[in-house]
Amino acid sequence: MSNLKGVGVALVTPFNEDLSVDFDSLTKLVDYNIDNGTNYLVVLGTTAEAATLSAEEKKQVINHIIKVNNKRVPLVLGIGGNNTMEVVKQIEEADLSDFDAVLSVSPYYNKPNQEGLYQHYKAIAATGKNIIIYNVPSRTGQNIEADTTLRLAKEFPNLIMIKEAAPNILQYFDIIRKKPANFNLVSGDDEYTLPVTLAGGNGVISVIGQAYPKEFSTMVQLAFDGKIREAYDIHNKLVDITRLIFAEGNPCGVKTILAEKGIIKNTLRLPLVKASEGLQDKIKAEMKNI
Repeated sequence: MSNLKGVGVALVTPFNEDLSVDFDSLTKLVDYNIDNGTNYLVVLGTTAEAATLSAEEKKQVINHIIKVNNKRVPLVLGIGGNNTMEVVKQIEEADLSDFDAVLSVSPYYNKPNQEGLYQHYKAIAATGKNIIIYNVPSRTGQNIEADTTLRLAKEFPNLIMIKEAAPNILQYFDIIRKKPANFNLVSGDDEYTLPVTLAGGNGVISVIGQAYPKEFSTMVQLAFDGKIREAYDIHNKLVDITRLIFAEGNPCGVKTILAEKGIIKNTLRLPLVKASEGLQDKIKAEMKNI
């Protein structure tokens, strides 16, 4: 799946002040990313506040992004949950003709053990669809250990990649070092993007990347090209803003930046709220530094 290489971005869902989906801003966001070097788009991930969208709104967002994208870059669709049978059903019933893969987060809240996580992805793999495993223990409450990921990667060829967001970067390196050739790893942590890519990763599925697509995609391409010093110049310039956008949770920080850039309105759906005034001031100040 070499077409899922470089910078993928987990798109936010823009809202109007009345909390309806802002499709005009969504068009601007997609075009802004494609025009500035983003390699592929992730639709309805966690960053999209997908948990707050109705089934009908999800269909509308999917169809709108497909239309605006117009086959310019590959698309990935987020379908995950903590009810394995329901996740399998959703994947089997989804029209994936415009998508290269499904990004499926590991079960949250249930906190299954490693065998349970293995069986969950084994069931999803049985759909025959291209699946990206998503490990984000800070949100799910349970880590997919490297041995479990490698076991899955070796047994199921349609589990094509992992979006790894474990807090321990050594786990990324263990997977990269031991994985089969047909299985890839992308960083799920923006700040780890450069070292993980240099170690043999396939890039990132990013949050900050949608706000700074030109800088982030250039940084990752420099890493692929072995131009380490130039890549780290960009990395170091973006570290502070990257940390700031996650200071009060995601996606309130990146929505602050995108609103300041005039791409979307700074609106979120409960239970999420926009960044505090203090954090917004810090983000805007750092934007000026950049």
